[in-house]
Amino acid sequence: MKRKGSLAIFLLSLFLYVVACGCFPLETKNRWILDKKSGQRVKLHCANWPSHMETMLAEGLHKQPLEYIVAQLVVKQQFNCVRFTFSTYMWTKANYRKRTVAESFDLLNLTEAKAGIAKNNPQFLNMTSVQAYEAVVDELGRHDLMVVIDNHVSKPEWCCSENDGNGFPGDKYVHRQEWLRGLLMAASHFRGKHQVVGIGMRNEPRGPFSNPDDWLRYFTEGAKQVHRANPDILVIIAGLSYAQDFTFLKKKPMKLDIDNKLVLESHWYPWSWGHNKYWRQQDMNKICPQLTQFYIDQCAFVNTGDNAVPLFLGEFGLKQSEEVPSDHDHWFSCILAFAADIDVDWGFWALQGGYYFRQGKVDMDETFGVADHEWRSLRNPKVEKRLQLVKRKNIDPASTNPMSYIMFHPQSGSCVQHRNDSTVYADNCHTFSRWNYDAESGQIKLDSTDLCLNVVGDGLPPVLSHCTCEHSRWKPLSDSKLMLGSKDKNGEYLCLHMDDRDCPTILTRKCIGIDHCSGSREDENEDPTAQWFKLVKTNT
Repeated sequence: MKRKGSLAIFLLSLFLYVVACGCFPLETKNRWILDKKSGQRVKLHCANWPSHMETMLAEGLHKQPLEYIVAQLVVKQQFNCVRFTFSTYMWTKANYRKRTVAESFDLLNLTEAKAGIAKNNPQFLNMTSVQAYEAVVDELGRHDLMVVIDNHVSKPEWCCSENDGNGFPGDKYVHRQEWLRGLLMAASHFRGKHQVVGIGMRNEPRGPFSNPDDWLRYFTEGAKQVHRANPDILVIIAGLSYAQDFTFLKKKPMKLDIDNKLVLESHWYPWSWGHNKYWRQQDMNKICPQLTQFYIDQCAFVNTGDNAVPLFLGEFGLKQSEEVPSDHDHWFSCILAFAADIDVDWGFWALQGGYYFRQGKVDMDETFGVADHEWRSLRNPKVEKRLQLVKRKNIDPASTNPMSYIMFHPQSGSCVQHRNDSTVYADNCHTFSRWNYDAESGQIKLDSTDLCLNVVGDGLPPVLSHCTCEHSRWKPLSDSKLMLGSKDKNGEYLCLHMDDRDCPTILTRKCIGIDHCSGSREDENEDPTAQWFKLVKTNT
């Protein structure tokens, strides 16, 4: 019976990751995206897949069969959604819309890539750009994946820069009426395709013509037209300044009634707002909460308060080299703790292992890609492990289950589990132990038991034991509140700690960067992220 029960729990947890289609259309209520029929929450955890470049074809079809890419690199990695980009010209200009895939590759002299498509996906060569785009959407639907079609650019090319002429109505390539016509053509074309759950109206609005007043006017009117063209899909609108600024809505809220279909989109990278230099520093207990609050003030405030709307973190990502650069690693630990905390909907940049043609370079590698350069396997499995918990729907406003906590270590992507011998260890987040935390008493209690987490000593594993002693009182320490510390027999704080992110051992060690008696900040020269353990709420 015990083994059957464990299997049932595992299958339920897996369901919470992979459930996708069958819940359409979607709608919004306050900060949540919901299945309109059942009222249950649907969480988008998407992979970004570009199809907006000069070839107007989903990247990677020269490397692997489409079915392989979708099954092995999207479904198997437990993404439930693809943010699938397109260019306006693909819809609005006949010479782009009717151009076949073969013709596009011939125009760019992409002989080897064309031969790769002939080998792996020959059916695409004689398709027009729109037919090829739809064929990928259909394949995603066959795998029960949701699709957000995203208007990335007008002229097909790499995005983005401040003066590329491709960012906002008024720019060289962005004519307002043509932009709207392209959105309406795309929205109408996919009306009735249940897998297409949303449309992004424009990627990263920016440039010399972008401003709050025109943003409000253009996107309000455009959203109404798109909604009339396809009333089933979510209408997703990105903020100004590369999807990094909604502050103007604090003074002048968006007045838009499109039947509970509005979602706002933001992006956050290590370099956003010029913050990349801060992530190179060691005092992450100070930097992380400060820059997280900055992101909240700029963007994430929209999903709070009486007028909350869903926030879609449409792009975030990092360099997936074998050894992730320290600034990207710090940022990723911080954003994962925040994303898990608010259980935000998101899109990870990016799926592609490389490009047919990008910025004048043939077969360019994508170091941010989930896929390796040959689209055969994962570029960095450790990065994908760190995404496991945020791929899970942790909060459902319709749930009647009691709230508990998951103990999450963002640096490794591990969740804390318990053994029958009263010890704890770190493992992947497909399964995890549930915990109850009482801030007043400081007790971290194993759910449905009378056992609490206790500190034993410096360099020793914590244990599950009685809840009555001083060593079972834990306190979130530092400005980040991501370090969980308890006092040892000498009255010094020891924090949960992982020496090796690839090892399951959890210890308690002297807390990095704090005074060990008071819990206040002391030493700013060590990296504390090995000691970050986030208590993440869940009722699913």
